[in-house]
Amino acid sequence: MQTATTLADELAQALGPERVLTAPEDVSVYAYDGTPVLRQNPACVVFPETTDEVALCVQAARRRQTPIVTRGSGTGLSGGSVPIAGCLVLCLVRMNRILELDTRNLTILVEAGVITQAIDQAAAQHGLLYPPDPGSRKISTIGGNVAENSGGLRGLKYGVTRDYVMGMEVVLASGDVVWLGNKCVKDVAGYNLRDLFIGSEGTLGIVTRVLLKLVPQPAARKTMLASYTSIEAAGATVSDIIAAKIIPCTLEFLDQVTIRCVEDFAHVGLPTEAAAVLIMETDGHPQVVAEEAAAMAEIAARHGAIEVRTAADDADADRLLTARRSAFSALARVRPTTILEDVTVPRSELAGMVGFIAAAAARHRLHIGTFGHMGDGNLHPTFLADERDADEMHRVELALGEIVERTLEVGGAITGEHGVGLAKKPYLRQQLGDSSYELLRLVKRALDPEGLLNPGKIFE
Repeated sequence: MQTATTLADELAQALGPERVLTAPEDVSVYAYDGTPVLRQNPACVVFPETTDEVALCVQAARRRQTPIVTRGSGTGLSGGSVPIAGCLVLCLVRMNRILELDTRNLTILVEAGVITQAIDQAAAQHGLLYPPDPGSRKISTIGGNVAENSGGLRGLKYGVTRDYVMGMEVVLASGDVVWLGNKCVKDVAGYNLRDLFIGSEGTLGIVTRVLLKLVPQPAARKTMLASYTSIEAAGATVSDIIAAKIIPCTLEFLDQVTIRCVEDFAHVGLPTEAAAVLIMETDGHPQVVAEEAAAMAEIAARHGAIEVRTAADDADADRLLTARRSAFSALARVRPTTILEDVTVPRSELAGMVGFIAAAAARHRLHIGTFGHMGDGNLHPTFLADERDADEMHRVELALGEIVERTLEVGGAITGEHGVGLAKKPYLRQQLGDSSYELLRLVKRALDPEGLLNPGKIFE
């Protein structure tokens, strides 16, 4: 293999030296993502600004058999954009242009480096909405959202990133560029290759442009906070809301550990004495919103909610939702190392799963705060630890293993929105089974036969 310096020199000549980093102090900034503990300096970091430049970089790296790891803002939580030794990092943050907003077809065409919230803000200027709203939406890029198939608070009603991708431009491992999809609402011509790349974590190709579906903004919304003396009561409320055929826009859960951390951080008036709270939001036609809000409040009261408070206005509603969005940041202030995990279980298993997590924390003498998208069964047990304490980190590993085992026992999934990456790949075969696991590997070999795109992620 020729040296990475040779590749860096070629790329610096093609793109300009200011867009190629090789100094250890420079590349170290790109040695990690939002996942704790995992860290590895790349050999080189490059900042392409067009699809053609991405293809040029891929072709140059392929000639030298240099692995490629693509990244955006580095907010991932499964190690999906952590480099490997000797690799080239393609950072797409400079590909940040909104290329078209088509109000006749309700679509928006953007480059991979556009910040997620900027897409929703651009849509809002035309009375439209881009629903997927991951917690990192203020800094995460749409390319990363597509790579991880990100979710968010509105996922219960509106779905996840996959549900809004109508087309995409992809640079393949060969350096060839393909376009997948179009503005048509209905299209069943051939295999659905577009969906193959969504959630592939940069292991099959590099997404450079994305065509997204937009929807009309809802005419009204109502946000409520219900507090409980038990986690089980909160879980039962969620089950009965869904059973009543109500699909809220948002149905979020915080346990007491998280409530207290968030209140200390954000000061929004959360009831710190509560064992759990639900943040419930309905949106749509004003009459439907009023009816659904009343029904959810009645169901919460029936399950013993201490209080059900309705936000006074949009500003108050935003404060409640901001409190939920700040859960990770609030918990991260407690200990030096914050490990935000991501498991999904059938909604009927939620209360039991939250209780199991609490029991695992006690059993292994760990501090775990749990929050998440209770409406779609997606929980985020968050370990508050110190990676310098080897014994504590071993206990974290044991507890996580038990949580994943329990998740699979009740028919759940090892990840709902963070992806597999490095952090979850030891459990993937266990969830899928041997035949399905090998099918994934077959797809990888077909599209990246030399194994140069984000190697070591999802599977070895």
